[in-house]
Amino acid sequence: MKLTFGLSTMALIGGLASAAPVFAQSQADLIKPIDRELTLVFIPKVIHPWYDVVAEGSRFAAEELGQRGIKVNVIWDQPPQADVVDQNQRIEANIGRRPDGLSVACLDQATNVQMLKEAKAAGVNTFTFNSFCSEEFPFVGQRDSYQDGYDLGAYLVEHLGGEGEVGILSGSLTATDHVDRIKGFKEAIKDHPGIKVVFEQPDNDVLEEAVSLTENALLAHPNIKGFFASNASNPIGAARAIQNAGKAGEIAIVGMDDLPEAVDFVCDGTITALKAQRQWDIGYWSVIYMVAANAGHTFPMDHNTGSRLITIADCD
Repeated sequence: MKLTFGLSTMALIGGLASAAPVFAQSQADLIKPIDRELTLVFIPKVIHPWYDVVAEGSRFAAEELGQRGIKVNVIWDQPPQADVVDQNQRIEANIGRRPDGLSVACLDQATNVQMLKEAKAAGVNTFTFNSFCSEEFPFVGQRDSYQDGYDLGAYLVEHLGGEGEVGILSGSLTATDHVDRIKGFKEAIKDHPGIKVVFEQPDNDVLEEAVSLTENALLAHPNIKGFFASNASNPIGAARAIQNAGKAGEIAIVGMDDLPEAVDFVCDGTITALKAQRQWDIGYWSVIYMVAANAGHTFPMDHNTGSRLITIADCD
């Protein structure tokens, strides 16, 4: 992937390795040259292909910095399942290791924030990504998950002509991004009495569970016309179940993200629409900002990487 950097970005990266001689009291005196290898730790919500793309971006940033003489060791400490206790134990263990940067995708806002406060108090450069936690910590990701849910809800309403039973695959019930998307979806459909939610279940970010839940919904509600899928796993799960039932193209699916299988389902007409985040950018800029923090540079508290709509019209 070829990247084009503006002057401000190149100045940030170039200034990390060394500071030019300056007069006393110059702002350049605030920058600390990095003369040792930095260790940066990412703790996502779960092992998942979505985070693989974030990791690609993080590795690219580390390699780019390495070419400028800044050695960065990026570690991904990933829970095998979306488990709040497991994730918090990993945060706690990494506080003890005192990395040069720690970035967490919050699975449970209340308990995660407390752990992140402990990390910050221990002197760890503490960031968040993907799933927003608190204004207290810098965040890189799609901040407005509510809007994603709203946009997909509005798209589904229009696609169904304002009539039909629909189901919701709700992901992880404690993840703020999943919760906010569902709120946005419900807000988009609330003024359309012809749209009725007849099914709503969490799949806990497990693709196989999304398949099973969709199969159950199809049996329990034979007239169902559409599904809203709140994370990157469940659009694929819903599409597999609907395709296996021989109803591809008859039942609409709107959901999140652009994993390759999900995009394939868009292009063959099984999935109606996706809102895709920029997870490669999330990984890239998270590394850049954690390194910047170690050098004494300023960095944004909220880098909203946004999202885009994908439909079959994009397949050409």
